[in-house]
Amino acid sequence: MGKEYQFETKVIHSQEKMKDPYNSLAPPLYQTATFVFDKAESGERRFSGEEEGHIYSRLGNPTVQLAEQKIASLEGAEAALAFGSGMGAVSAVMMSMVRTGSHILCSKGIYGCTFGLLNMLKEKFGVTYSFSELSSKEEIEKEIRPETAFIYIETPINPTMQIISLQTVAEAAKAHGLRVVVDNTFCSPYLQQPLSHGCDIVLHSATKYISGHGDVIGGFAAGDKEYIQKLAMTERKDIGAIMSPFDAWLLLRGLKTLPVRMDRHCESAAEIAGRLLMHPAVGQVVYPFIGDSEETRIARKQMKKGGGLISFTLKEESKLEVQRFMNALNLIKIAVSLGDAESLIQHPATMTHSVIPEAERHEMGISENLVRLSVGLENVEDIWNDLNQALNAL
Repeated sequence: MGKEYQFETKVIHSQEKMKDPYNSLAPPLYQTATFVFDKAESGERRFSGEEEGHIYSRLGNPTVQLAEQKIASLEGAEAALAFGSGMGAVSAVMMSMVRTGSHILCSKGIYGCTFGLLNMLKEKFGVTYSFSELSSKEEIEKEIRPETAFIYIETPINPTMQIISLQTVAEAAKAHGLRVVVDNTFCSPYLQQPLSHGCDIVLHSATKYISGHGDVIGGFAAGDKEYIQKLAMTERKDIGAIMSPFDAWLLLRGLKTLPVRMDRHCESAAEIAGRLLMHPAVGQVVYPFIGDSEETRIARKQMKKGGGLISFTLKEESKLEVQRFMNALNLIKIAVSLGDAESLIQHPATMTHSVIPEAERHEMGISENLVRLSVGLENVEDIWNDLNQALNAL
C-alpha cells in the first residue's frame, strides 16, 4: 500500500509491517513485558544492535510499534515514538533539546502542565523560557536569543484557541538553525499536519482525539528518523515513559474512526459556536473558522476544518457565575479532557491552567469568565439545548 491512498483509507488499512503467523485482521495484542531469546548469543547480538528483534517492552513492543508507524504515516513523518502520556512526550522532547542555560521560545499560551514543566526545568537546570505572540518573522527574530534551543508552539492554543502561522514560525526558525516543536493535540493529524508547513517535531496527547473514547492515556512524538531513534534510546528508554501494549491496541482501534469522528466534532462545534455568538449571556466566542480576522485566514490555510473545541466567555466576569453555569448543565460533563464522544466543559483558570500565576494567565488571555467546551458526538440539538438552558438560568 502506497502514498496514493487518502487519509480516510490509511487509518483503516494497515501499511505497517508485523510478522503475524495467523494473519489476524485486527492488530495482535502483545501484552508482554519481555521477549525470549532462542540462544544466549542472540541476546548478546540484539543488545549490541547486530540482530533485529525485541528485547523488553520498554525498548519496543510489536503492538506499540504498529501505533508508532501509523502515527508517522498520518503525520507525514519519517518515524514516531509512543509515550505513556502526552506530557511524557512533551517532557522527553524538551529534555532532549536543552542543556543548562538553554532558552525555549514558546507561544503565548500553553497547557498548564507544560508551563509546570518549564518551571521545573528552570528551577532545577537553569533553563529559561519566554512567551511571544509569534505573529511575524520580525517579532520572532527579536525574541530569539543566542542560547535559544528551539521554538515550542501550540496552535490552536489551549485554551484560548488563538492561531499561530506554522509556516511563519518555521521560516523564521530555519533562518537561525532552530527546530520547531508543535503540540498538535487539538487538531489531530486529520485536521493539521505541521511537518508539511516546515515544522520539525509534532507532539500529541493521544488521550484526546487520536484514541477518541476517553479510555486511553498516551502520547506521541513524530519527526525525522534520526531524531526519533535517538529519542527512543535515550530519554524514553532511560526515563521510561512508555505506552502500554494494551493502550496501543485500544488506540489503534480508535484511530480507524478518527476522520468520521472529527467530521462530526467539527460540524457540531461550528454550529454551536455560531449559536453561542447570538446568546445574550455570552461575551466573546473563539472558534478557528469563525470571523474574518488574520488568525481565521491562517486557520483556514493550515487546518482542514475548525476542530471540535470552542472557548467562550460569559458577559459577567465572575468565577462564581461560571461555576453556576457549569453546575446547571445536565448532558455536558464537567471534565478536563477533550476529544471524547461525550461533550466536556471545564474552567481553565481554576482547572487545567490553575498552576499558572494569575497575572500570567491574564496575559495569555485566560480570564476568570473563560470556559472551554469540547463538543462531543451527541446530537447537536441536544448539546445546544443543554447549553441554552444553563445560560438562560443565569
